[in-house]
Amino acid sequence: MKTAVTDFILLGILSDSIGPDYVGRITLSKSTGSLELRNLTLSDSGGYRVTLTVDGGNQETGSTRLEILDPVSNVMVTVSDIDLVEFNSSVRLSCSSSGSSLSFLWLNGSSEVTARDRVQLTDGGSTLTIVNVTRYDQGPFTCKVSNAVSNGTSEPVKFSISYGPDDVNLKKIPSQVHYALGSNVDLSCSAVSSPSVQFKWFLNGDLLPDPGPDLRLMNIQINQTGNYSCQAFNNKTLRYQMSQPAAIIVLGKSE
Repeated sequence: MKTAVTDFILLGILSDSIGPDYVGRITLSKSTGSLELRNLTLSDSGGYRVTLTVDGGNQETGSTRLEILDPVSNVMVTVSDIDLVEFNSSVRLSCSSSGSSLSFLWLNGSSEVTARDRVQLTDGGSTLTIVNVTRYDQGPFTCKVSNAVSNGTSEPVKFSISYGPDDVNLKKIPSQVHYALGSNVDLSCSAVSSPSVQFKWFLNGDLLPDPGPDLRLMNIQINQTGNYSCQAFNNKTLRYQMSQPAAIIVLGKSE
């Protein structure tokens, strides 16, 4: 109990005396026994008790508890890293804020982040750890902090997550298998990746000297018959993937 305040309340009723910490901040109604406390500070938190003397000299006592909260302010997020690699990297986000009796909520875009296999929430929810990040963990992540009297939200944090290559696809134009001697054939290669990949071309497993996503075969000859494939390489993830082979059979007689 806050005995000092209790003493001052009793004195206020009996002799209009007010303790020095409450001068100018307190109004006491002798007729109702009500107490108004203004310009609250954190030190005003605690237990309050009032004792009333009623007709006949009997006393009645009541008590309550007051909790003063410091408003939320200066919500900030710090991260262990920004540039991440899918399936390889883990990242820790830490949320800090001024205020008291704080609750923390993490958002990925507009969706609430909850603890699951790869996601850990620790330190009362103020720390978010994502293990083996995926491309869907890019964010933006925000931290929302609240207490009973206020709330605040951090600036968004977005990660750069390198991934791939996946879904390497080789296309031929025209798309048939058999081609007349002297024909032109265009091959193109694509992949899902971040950052963009580097492409190499192979004929029957042998590297061709033409890098890039497109390979154009002009005036095709018999010795260009075979299985063509492309390889996509991501220099951030250090991963590569080959396409399915595409057969080109040249028909006709060489001169």
